[in-house]
Amino acid sequence: MAELINKTLPQIFLDRVAKCGDQVALREKDFGIWQRITWDQYLNHVKHFALGLVTLGFQRGNHLAIISENCKEWLYADLACISLGGVTLGVYPTSPYPEVKYVVNHSDSVFIVCEDQEQTDKILEVIDDLPLLKKIIVKDMKGLRKYPKDRIVSFKEVEELGRQLSKKSPSLYLEEVNKGNSEDICIMIYTSGTTGPPKGAMVTHQNIEATAWASADAMEVSQKDTVVSYLPLCHVAEQIFSLYLPLFVGNTVNFAESIATIQEDLREIAPTVFLGVPRIWEKLHSSITIKIQDSSRLKRMFFDRCMSIGYKVANLRLDKKKISLGLKLSWWVGYWLIFRALQNYVGLRKVRICLSAAAKVSPEELLFFHATGILVKEGYGMTECTGLSFIHMGNDIKLGTVGKPISCIEYKLAPDGELMKKGPSIFKGYYKNPEATARTIINDWLMTEDIATVDKDGHVSIVDRKKDILITSGGKNIAPSLIENELKVSPYIKEAIVLGDGKKFVSALIQIDFENVGKWASNSQIAYTTFKSLSLIPQVITLIQEAVDTVNAKFSRVENIRKFLLLTKELDHDDDEMTATMKVRRATIYKKFAKEIESIYST
Repeated sequence: MAELINKTLPQIFLDRVAKCGDQVALREKDFGIWQRITWDQYLNHVKHFALGLVTLGFQRGNHLAIISENCKEWLYADLACISLGGVTLGVYPTSPYPEVKYVVNHSDSVFIVCEDQEQTDKILEVIDDLPLLKKIIVKDMKGLRKYPKDRIVSFKEVEELGRQLSKKSPSLYLEEVNKGNSEDICIMIYTSGTTGPPKGAMVTHQNIEATAWASADAMEVSQKDTVVSYLPLCHVAEQIFSLYLPLFVGNTVNFAESIATIQEDLREIAPTVFLGVPRIWEKLHSSITIKIQDSSRLKRMFFDRCMSIGYKVANLRLDKKKISLGLKLSWWVGYWLIFRALQNYVGLRKVRICLSAAAKVSPEELLFFHATGILVKEGYGMTECTGLSFIHMGNDIKLGTVGKPISCIEYKLAPDGELMKKGPSIFKGYYKNPEATARTIINDWLMTEDIATVDKDGHVSIVDRKKDILITSGGKNIAPSLIENELKVSPYIKEAIVLGDGKKFVSALIQIDFENVGKWASNSQIAYTTFKSLSLIPQVITLIQEAVDTVNAKFSRVENIRKFLLLTKELDHDDDEMTATMKVRRATIYKKFAKEIESIYST
């Protein structure tokens, strides 16, 4: 690993501006037109917002929360706060107000940046329970004319206050940046809270620098690359691509209009670097499958033939075996017939570095994209190690594994298989929670609570979360996520929760993909009205049984799903069934669907 230069993030930011001042740093669509922001303009916004905060009473060490979709103002506020020696933290914009209240209150935030009226309302709903909060800064003031002006100020007003202070004290911003120390806490990232209240992970400037350099080296990211920012900036994975890497290597960040329009945005942006969580890959695969099913018989025949060739080439490439000239030529014919159009359809024809991370993904899912020429690599990391720690590097790709450690990470396996990590990217600890910190960092080793294995080539595989491993009444250990990910390969299954701890056999609760199953039902002339009515139709149950049978064939008999039940409602973050990052809260599911689970095992 390269020696750290021990600078703070704002100091690195100033170095980047000095090198690339008039070059494009950010792009954001406004009224259908892509607006460009240069590094010089980026700095001006950050400086003026920072000085505006000073005018409002922001002090070194204060905490600032941000609740907004990804946008340039998110980054301005983030860097501005850090420039003043403050600590920023993100709140998921999809969070209901009780969750927002918990994070803002627990973090002791004195300022909060809200995107719009919707997010502002969440804060005002609980404002009396946030005694430390001084100001709500709002990006979009539409609909807020009659709101209390003593509590609310617009983002533009804060920047204007900063401009006025900058004229009076032109060197103040630089003086504040120079006070920073690389060992200071830079950001707090709240964990998704699958097993309890979210914990605030404290990340230092040194942690970020170690991760940024090692990640850039492992993925070979350069200044010429472009990324699309669409995953929540509250999450450390998105911060790596939208904040850390751009400051350290100078690549351009493009803001998608929304997560709902990501596929259309990808086609316009055509990024060279792309991070997708498993749900994104599942969604892209599903949309292709459904589109092909609706096409002509001739197109389906061409697709099946080309995919057959694609799978052969992909498997040979992954096995590092020679691909014959004839097979190469056949693949290129398939490229011009099918694959190029598919790559354009998902917006990834120009992608150079393609990554799946943040949760386990089915190898079969990734193999599909490899067959089309989109070489997706898998990565693994944690909030507590500032994001990325393992990845497939170069052409050393082995599906089903998360690759090898990046240069800032040292690792070993505990006797029970738990993955342990050490290095300069390991976080400082949990905010106001020394007990959890002591359980998580033992003798400088980060206890990940992930069970892992290492193959003969040094590739690491994450089996499952330690707490999620099922032990049947027969004593068989089963990793539910392996089965769940295979089930979600089906375009008709959106979520699956595998059950069987202490039971005689394995079962599952399954949530159908309403859009895809609804389309299938319509094409089959099957009438339905709601999600519940669709889930109860016998033909739909048969459709899902076929998908379950396909998955069962891939596993040993003891791991086979003997029974399943279709959920009659969609799992929802607002109902506490999913985290903000769309991970299933198993404990909540077991409790809320106790009767349904009991019915599976009672007959």
